[in-house]
Amino acid sequence: MLLLQFSTSHYCRKARLALGYKQINYKCENLTPGLHILRVKPLTGLKTLPVLLPQIEGQPQAIADSTRIFKYLESYQKEPSLFLPDYKQQTEAWMLEDWLDESIGTATRFVYYQFRAGEGKQIDPSLASQLIISVVRQQYRIDNASVELAASRLATALEELFIRWKNSEYLVGNKLSVADIAAAALLSPLALIPHYRQEYPWLFERIMQIHQQCSESLPPGLSEC
Repeated sequence: MLLLQFSTSHYCRKARLALGYKQINYKCENLTPGLHILRVKPLTGLKTLPVLLPQIEGQPQAIADSTRIFKYLESYQKEPSLFLPDYKQQTEAWMLEDWLDESIGTATRFVYYQFRAGEGKQIDPSLASQLIISVVRQQYRIDNASVELAASRLATALEELFIRWKNSEYLVGNKLSVADIAAAALLSPLALIPHYRQEYPWLFERIMQIHQQCSESLPPGLSEC
């Protein structure tokens, strides 16, 4: 299998965690933002990543979107399962995954790119890096007002996740689910921001544990731990 991705995307990390948890062999093809459309749109009709190419006879040519990749991997290989055996719990896991995907992953993006354009610029001050950051900020209209709202959403989300992870090793049920993987991937960029590392140490402990469980390399900011 081949995963088309942006190497720094937390949504692409989400797909890699699922592939790693399933113990499926795959390769990554890193695309350049902007130019990626030439590769992706003919395959899916969309402009977004990740895109999984199974490259297996009788299987779909391409699966776009990390959530659809979850569902495809579960149908392709049942074990180890990403899904919970209890229907109500799995429904709850999907609801959390969708909330993390549609709201919290976006909030993380806003806070992260605001940080990288300001006090976090020294992480990679190269012209290429700063150009990408500028493009992303313009594309998503990241400004002080939108970042303030995003930070508020993150604070609420982290309160909810703390309550769940405080009482159990998993967000739903008694095993890893799509909710845990989504949380570990979509919040991982916060590891480079000192405020979040200081205020939410439990979050990054859990992110590290899930990455290890999925045999995925730790995200920047945690790889030195």
